[in-house]
Amino acid sequence: MRNTPLLVLAVLAFVATACSGGGSTSAASSTPSASSTSVNATTALATPVSSSAPPDCAAGYLAQFSTREKLAQLLTVGVRDAADATNVVRTEQVGGIFVGGWTDEALLGSGEIEQVKQAAKVPLMVTIDEEGGRVSRVRNLIGAVPSARVTAQTMSPDEYYRATLTRGQALKNLGVTVDFAPDVDVSSQPDESVIGDRSFSDDPAVVTRFADAYIRAMREVGVGTVMKHFPGHGSGSGDSHTGVVRTPPLDAMQNVDLVPFRNLIGSGAAVMVGHLDVPGLTTPNVPASISPEAMSLLRGGSGYGAAPFQGPIFTDDLGGMAAITSRLSIEDAVEAALVAGADSALWITTDAVSQVLDRLEQAVANGRLPMAQVDASVLRMAGFKGTLPRC
Repeated sequence: MRNTPLLVLAVLAFVATACSGGGSTSAASSTPSASSTSVNATTALATPVSSSAPPDCAAGYLAQFSTREKLAQLLTVGVRDAADATNVVRTEQVGGIFVGGWTDEALLGSGEIEQVKQAAKVPLMVTIDEEGGRVSRVRNLIGAVPSARVTAQTMSPDEYYRATLTRGQALKNLGVTVDFAPDVDVSSQPDESVIGDRSFSDDPAVVTRFADAYIRAMREVGVGTVMKHFPGHGSGSGDSHTGVVRTPPLDAMQNVDLVPFRNLIGSGAAVMVGHLDVPGLTTPNVPASISPEAMSLLRGGSGYGAAPFQGPIFTDDLGGMAAITSRLSIEDAVEAALVAGADSALWITTDAVSQVLDRLEQAVANGRLPMAQVDASVLRMAGFKGTLPRC
């Protein structure tokens, strides 16, 4: 493939699993691997991609999209019901939809998600944040489970792995393809605080072991996982839903908040970046979710002692959390996030999708968002979803 931008060529180094039939990578050597099972091509969505791919494989995948459709593949938007979801997929070909607490339960409970998937040009990512405990969107459909904190206090990692196999299969049966979990924040906050009992522990080693069990189990059943909230919300001051959150300085996070990300960066999970102001990392008043410095820290790895991260980077919700909405419009926030280096911009409604895509097309035309960067992100998302064709 002649004249392929260098950034796209670099991405080819890790989009190949979906092209070559799948593979698996275990979590960090410091984490347990009991009950580990090899992953085949049917679970490529949750598998890290690490070998080289023929350039024509990626070129053929990218060629089916217009520029607007490529940009749409980098959006994950919350939906109200099947009609809302079908409309945004059919008209704009967004890459993913998000099922929230406000979404009509029939979308998943009555199988309406299948008609939505049929409207997509390439397989649709159906996401949810089903952590258990108080963050549970489908407890009425698959039952309730304890919070992460209670889980770590009452179960072993291997017991949690086995329980997650069952719950992951239940999510997959509903049509979910990606779960925005586990929460790998390290926290001693009270249970009902913003992180609180969503954290497995205030011990990074405990967080690592339980998050590893969750990721491995979900990978085995074919549901993608997304670790959150990079670089760590567990010691942050405040709630990003309601206002600005400031974390400890980056140096102070190295041996606590960043440890689970460092340990699990090769696990096959994607990463969600939080709306966090991080002294020593982010520019003042530019939260990590739209910060080039935060994206570079995650992507490069060397700034916190981790391997380079090759998978997709998601933002936290850009449209319903005051840490962002008090500063930027949704159009500004999505553009800033993608320009900074995120691969998928998440927000909770479909209302502004067309306006956002209009803005992103302008950003590409004006050079603010290079086409090579867009292509690289489209390929990362395709590798994560397992949507690249066999070559």
